[in-house]
Amino acid sequence: MSPPELRTRRRQIGSADIGAIIKLLTIGLRPTPDFWVRGFQRLSEHPTPPEYPKYGYLLESQGTAVGVVLLIFSSIVVAGKATIRCSTSSWYVEPAFRPYAAMLRSLAMRHKDVTYFNITADRPTWPILEAQGFARYCDGEFVAVPALCTQSERCRVEMATHDISASLDLQSSEIELLLAHAEYGCLSVICSSGSSRHPFVFLPVWEPLRVPKAHLAYCRDLEEFVRFAGPLGRFLAQRGFLLVSVDSNGPVKGLIGRYYDGLPKYFKGPDRPRIGDLAYSERVIFGF
Repeated sequence: MSPPELRTRRRQIGSADIGAIIKLLTIGLRPTPDFWVRGFQRLSEHPTPPEYPKYGYLLESQGTAVGVVLLIFSSIVVAGKATIRCSTSSWYVEPAFRPYAAMLRSLAMRHKDVTYFNITADRPTWPILEAQGFARYCDGEFVAVPALCTQSERCRVEMATHDISASLDLQSSEIELLLAHAEYGCLSVICSSGSSRHPFVFLPVWEPLRVPKAHLAYCRDLEEFVRFAGPLGRFLAQRGFLLVSVDSNGPVKGLIGRYYDGLPKYFKGPDRPRIGDLAYSERVIFGF
């Protein structure tokens, strides 16, 4: 059947579509159904800002889902102002319907006030993203052994708990972020130094035949991680994570480790993402 003969329509994904979407993604992108069930459960509980899709958009033909793009919309405080950003996630269209993929893409990117970011782009898609107006904001990652940083500032490191109280040094939005990511299986911690508290989120990364590591998923500023690298590294090492990877554009001064190029992250929209902030991203919610 040639493309003009295919009747399709685009629309938001609803909760009733999840079963069909999981089947489609399992066939097209391979992870197990349990992987997608867990991700959709987390996404269903995610506080999506009003007026934005809860799950993303689908392409259907004669009532059957034949294409999907998952989107994670979040309200993030940037410089004291709430902004909307979207982590673009899994994208798949059945081969016979690939001519309509651009239609699905245009619908997904139609919100001009939103900053979209893609943190898991495969190499063949880099030119496509750049042609769509995406720009790189990060080129790679630095894998550090922070426990060896003996010159770091002293601090007390504790797991974030539900009895944390908000104050000038730790905003309620940050507490909400810490607790939400702890529910996703991350290590949400607070460094206390003097009269100030500093939030951090680390995503455990388990890879076959490799040393377990944690990826820095959130901090206010990468310099804060460098500042408290020693205590944080020893805290994580006690929990089995000797290595910590951080997004970067080169070697990170003050950390001991190695930089790896060729792992770019892209964005499109009004606000350039801050390195060291992958909060509510697909990497956290779906575990990519």
